[in-house]
Amino acid sequence: LDFNSCGLLLFTNDGGLANRMMHPRYEIEREYAVRILGEATPEMLARLRTGIQLDDGLASFSLIAEAGGEGANHWYRVALAEGRNREVRRMFEAVGLMVSRLMRVRYGPVHLSPRLKRGQCRDLEPGEVQELLKLLPPEQKPGVAAEFGSDAGGDDEFDDDEGDGNRIDLAEK
Repeated sequence: LDFNSCGLLLFTNDGGLANRMMHPRYEIEREYAVRILGEATPEMLARLRTGIQLDDGLASFSLIAEAGGEGANHWYRVALAEGRNREVRRMFEAVGLMVSRLMRVRYGPVHLSPRLKRGQCRDLEPGEVQELLKLLPPEQKPGVAAEFGSDAGGDDEFDDDEGDGNRIDLAEK
């Protein structure tokens, strides 16, 4: 996430899993709650669905849905299957809309719990870990404990006190 964004962060010491989750060729879907100034027209939404030509290639949302708002602010839920630098913001800017708030609410199979507040973290449930591990080829599936949380900016909240080195962290920035 960039400096002006917040939401779900995943931390892991498993390089194979990290590569599968981040590399664009694996197309792991990320979902965001986006607040824009103004309201998108049906034509703007259609362009965002079909594809916007950015400096680094074509980009499109696999999901875009209105999510409320009033006055000058409108919320949308969007999803895409890669994570290029400031991609969501650049796409909205390309159709003439400015993003005023951006929050990642899902990364692959992992959803940010609305009960998890900024600065908090929690262990992933075993089923959540298994969903993440399905992203790996069978020969790379280790036994991994997991944790996720909400980051208020400090790194020491995520120190692995147990020292086991097998942890997946998820955080809100």
